[in-house]
Formats: sequence, structure tokens, C-alpha cells
Amino acid sequence: MNVGVTPSTAVVIEDDEIVRELLVDILDGAGLHTIAVDNGADGVRAVVEHNPLITTVDINMPGIDGLEATRRIRARSSTHIIVVSALTDEADAVLALSAGADDFVAKPFRAREFRARIDSVLRRVRETEAPSASAARTEDDADAVLQHHDLVVDRSTRVVRRAGVEVGLTRTEFDILVALLQTGRRVRAKSDLVMVVRGDRQDAAPITDVDLRTMETHIANLRRKLAEDSLAPRYIETVRGVGYRLTEVDSA
Repeated sequence: MNVGVTPSTAVVIEDDEIVRELLVDILDGAGLHTIAVDNGADGVRAVVEHNPLITTVDINMPGIDGLEATRRIRARSSTHIIVVSALTDEADAVLALSAGADDFVAKPFRAREFRARIDSVLRRVRETEAPSASAARTEDDADAVLQHHDLVVDRSTRVVRRAGVEVGLTRTEFDILVALLQTGRRVRAKSDLVMVVRGDRQDAAPITDVDLRTMETHIANLRRKLAEDSLAPRYIETVRGVGYRLTEVDSA
């Protein structure tokens, strides 16, 4: 997978001309140079060629559908993938995120709310790739490296290792994991984690049931990549009806 992305570029993969033009307008308005295509095969090629920061993908398209396009893109790029679909069942969001998407937006959507999601991605990237001098990592910077059992997360390089072996996470999965590590045994509600992913903007789009189901899928994908035992989790516990927290640390 390519780690670097082009921070000023976006790709839109959408066969509906009206929706495609709307997405281009929103992304261009956010300061991105946008390449738009109307099918999955051309979309995969555009991502490979331009390695964009953000890619939007429709699910129902001729030829390669959006889910397969998302799988192929995720295998080649770390671009932030937003699936934009008229399919609004919970299963559709789960399939999209399991294929490698970072976010799921149901059609129809409000331009202002979609722009808020884009601004959130841009804000998170700027905070990650352009840290202030005072935030630069040193050997004594305890906040740069977080650890829980044999799980080690380096915030400065965005590298995660489990038992010494690097684990590949999406940007969203990484941010969720860091949030849980920073708060330890304190429970983080699903809605709280949604706000973390959005950049803690209280004026962003309202949190929907789809957002909450999306967070559940992110957690499930994160656990799978960390090789968690669902019956005896080593890293992340579910607090039923509330949210998630870290497991206890052995006192021995």
C-alpha cells in the first residue's frame, strides 16, 4: 500500500452526473484539485495515478461496483475513502467499511454536512503532517508513544505494532485507537468517538444511526486487525449500551 498521498488532490467516482458535479463543487470549494470519473475501473486507475488525499466512491455503478473498487483502491493507496451511496441499510455501510472505506454517507446528503466531513479530514491531516516544533517527538516525549500490553502506538510516525509486528490501520482506525489509549479505562461512547473522527467539531453534521453503526464497524475492523479474541479481548472492551474502553492491565 502506498503510504503517502497527494494532499491537494481528490478523486470522485460517481456515475450520476448531478451528484458527481455536486461532489466536485464541494471538494473544489475545500481547496482540492478534483478528478472526476463515472465508473469504478477508471476510478481505480485515477487513484493509482494521482494518489489523492480523499476519494469518494458510489456503490451502484456499471462494471466494477463501488465495493470492489474500494477493495482495489485500499490495496494500493492510503487515500481517505468516503463511500457515498443511496443504499442506506446498515449492511451496506458494514460492507463498505469492511472493504476498506473510512466513512459512509447516505444519499441524499446536504452539501454543508458533506463539506464538514471534508474539512474534518483536512484538519486531521494538517495536524498529523505539520506538527508544531513544540510537538516534535523526542526520546523523552511520553505522549508520542502509547502502549497497552504488547500493543505499541507511535503517534509521531503513525505506526502501530502488536508483539513487535507492524499492523496496517486506516487513518480513521488509527485515530480511534489513539483516543481509546489516551483515555484508558474511562469509557468512550460511540457518539464521542464519532466526534473524535470528525475532529471534535460540535458544529458538524448531527450524529445519525448510520454514524453509530459505522463506528461499530470501525471497532470490529480494528479488533480484527489486532487479532482480538472476541470472547476474551486483550485490548478493547465493549461496555454494553455505552461504548468502549481499554481492558485492564495485569498488575503482576
